[in-house]
Amino acid sequence: MLKEEPIKATRNTAIPVDKRSIFLILANLINSAKYNNFPCRMKTLYQKILDRLNLGEKVGFAEVIRQAGSSPRGVGAKMVIFRDGTVGSIGGGRVEAEVIEATKEVMEKGGSKRFFFRLTGSDVKDMDMLCGGEMEVLVKKFDREDVPVFEKIISVLEANKKGIFVHGLPPLLEGHLFITEEGDVIGEIKGLQDLESLKNELKGFSSLSMLLNVENGKEIFVELIEREPLLFVFGGGHIAQELVPLAKRVGFKVVVIDDREDFANKERFPLADEVIVEDFEKVSQRVRVEEDSFLVIVTRGHLHDYTVIKQFLRSPARYIGMIGSRKKRDIIFEQLLSEGFSEEELKRVHSPIGLPIGAETPAEIAVSIVAELIKVRREAS
Repeated sequence: MLKEEPIKATRNTAIPVDKRSIFLILANLINSAKYNNFPCRMKTLYQKILDRLNLGEKVGFAEVIRQAGSSPRGVGAKMVIFRDGTVGSIGGGRVEAEVIEATKEVMEKGGSKRFFFRLTGSDVKDMDMLCGGEMEVLVKKFDREDVPVFEKIISVLEANKKGIFVHGLPPLLEGHLFITEEGDVIGEIKGLQDLESLKNELKGFSSLSMLLNVENGKEIFVELIEREPLLFVFGGGHIAQELVPLAKRVGFKVVVIDDREDFANKERFPLADEVIVEDFEKVSQRVRVEEDSFLVIVTRGHLHDYTVIKQFLRSPARYIGMIGSRKKRDIIFEQLLSEGFSEEELKRVHSPIGLPIGAETPAEIAVSIVAELIKVRREAS
């Protein structure tokens, strides 16, 4: 039998890591907060483009389509260039300055271009890189004719659906189109001969973004447009308070659940998208867990942890993490095994939770958890 016992935050020291590894984890967490592939940022970016297009303005657009080695931003990093400023970033330094100038030229003359950069020496220093690398950037413009494309993208995001944004890459292709889950196509890529074959090839596309070869050497850059991943945080204690703002910053929609009104309210979690007061025994009746859901279980005692995890262990959730020491985890696992759950099902659970960076305080544990969420999300893509 499981007995109620308060859980204290425990050091997640499963694997020793050096200071450089911790630095990289923190750096990735911070960089991910900038305009990257996270859908909440994506919607903001595309909404700004749509607003300017509706005003009759031309909009410049730059996106990293290929990357190797250490570059300041990964594939899919975006920057939008307006007549009066920019939004987003592809890394700063000389590269970004040159891309902005090239984009302004494209905004005037039309078409699209690809730029290849090999980053060494002063570039590495200017862009806060650890070492050199390579990156390729697509530069293009949007104008009034593209309003329907961005209206559809925004409507898909608001409806919590998915779609695929396809850019035709020069010199053989030009233009862009958006494909909805239902197969509707908005926009056009000049030079693309077999749209139906492309639609079939992209069915089930799940990568965040990727450069693909089609039709004998022609290239496209494909980006998945999807709703922001949903993070359920079970427990409204100190760790949850530190966790929620970090998770929001890197692009999660966050729902906090606790069985105590004093711990589950908007005053305590102002950045949470939703706060639910519910008995832990009934939470599966209040929330809908899907394939893009992430579950973090940080309740005030391992009996509550057991109650929650039992309800969701067979859910399609992408991530299930539970706080606690190995000893307390094993007690819960033994109980679940006795109730018919399999060893394979238990392997889904990340426990002790978070990347092993030696975290001790609630803030440090929150960083380790969010870093693990980012890692799992990226690996799934």
